[in-house]
Amino acid sequence: MNQFKVAAVQTGPVFLDLEATVDKTCLLMEEAARNGASLVAFPEAFIPAYPYWAWLDSPLQGTGYFKALYKNSMTVPGPSTDQLCTAARESDIIVVVGVNEIDPVLTGTIYNTNVLIDNHGNLLGRHRKLVPTNAERLVWGNGDGSGLRVYQTDCGRIGTLLCGENTNTLARFALLAQGEQIHVANFPAFPFTDWYEESEAIRIRCQAHAFEGKIFVIASTGLMDERCLELLCQSPDKRSLMQGSNYALTAIFGPDGRYVAGPLIDEEGIVYADIDLDDLIVPKMMHDITGHYNQFGVLSLNLNRQPQKPLIERGDRPLHILDERQSTYELGGAPVAGPGRPSQTE
Repeated sequence: MNQFKVAAVQTGPVFLDLEATVDKTCLLMEEAARNGASLVAFPEAFIPAYPYWAWLDSPLQGTGYFKALYKNSMTVPGPSTDQLCTAARESDIIVVVGVNEIDPVLTGTIYNTNVLIDNHGNLLGRHRKLVPTNAERLVWGNGDGSGLRVYQTDCGRIGTLLCGENTNTLARFALLAQGEQIHVANFPAFPFTDWYEESEAIRIRCQAHAFEGKIFVIASTGLMDERCLELLCQSPDKRSLMQGSNYALTAIFGPDGRYVAGPLIDEEGIVYADIDLDDLIVPKMMHDITGHYNQFGVLSLNLNRQPQKPLIERGDRPLHILDERQSTYELGGAPVAGPGRPSQTE
């Protein structure tokens, strides 16, 4: 399928409420599908919240928020993942959504993760943000290269990066080198800058990746609702900081770097665009930086896909002790299809 409609959501979660935000995500998936979309993108850390308190408070002040976030984070795979997979299958739509992810065994570490689900209800994979940005390091752990992948779908080859990772030239090239055709870049509402406007930063990042790679880029950004502001802003100064302008942009960019749809700035809604993957051919004839327009004997990139685990065991073990964390997905073996289970490794 080369011609289809894509959608990008700009809204806020039900702040720090896992079940309610998963339900909201499923309803928005259904809405996008009713309007003809075959692919929908959601903001960074949408389920169940972006940790704004890390920018507002001291580490000690943020302890209570961290506990609430941890208790409302999800495992991948897991029950919330299964619910998303079922909704994607029933709506016949591909989904990329930002979540807060926890390990089913380890306690105290949260990952900033993008989950990719196909329109058949299969969990394609997850990408954990490689390095949380600045104050985010008080909340999230580091990801690894195991999820830095492009996935073949009914709507072409899809890759994704989170927020500031879309400024990381090497991470972007790693996806382009795997044949990325559609890139999902997702962001939080972010008013915590005084030397640039976040909406402008999102535009620059997405246009650069679209133009350099000659691909489509879908940008989805979150919003802050009154529930979030009331919970976090105990002073006028904090509320003033959180209620800036030009802090959220959602749009769809073409292989020439121009807007195909949007931008939607600081407002709630869904942006739609009809795209055609054949539109990538002619631009790449001029500059295919992962093909004819490069010299890989001179310049190349190494990608370490080894999962970073706290314990590496060697030697024979009885099969009965293999647990959920040592699933086919994490071991990198043959994929297991079905709700909440990955359908492929590439």
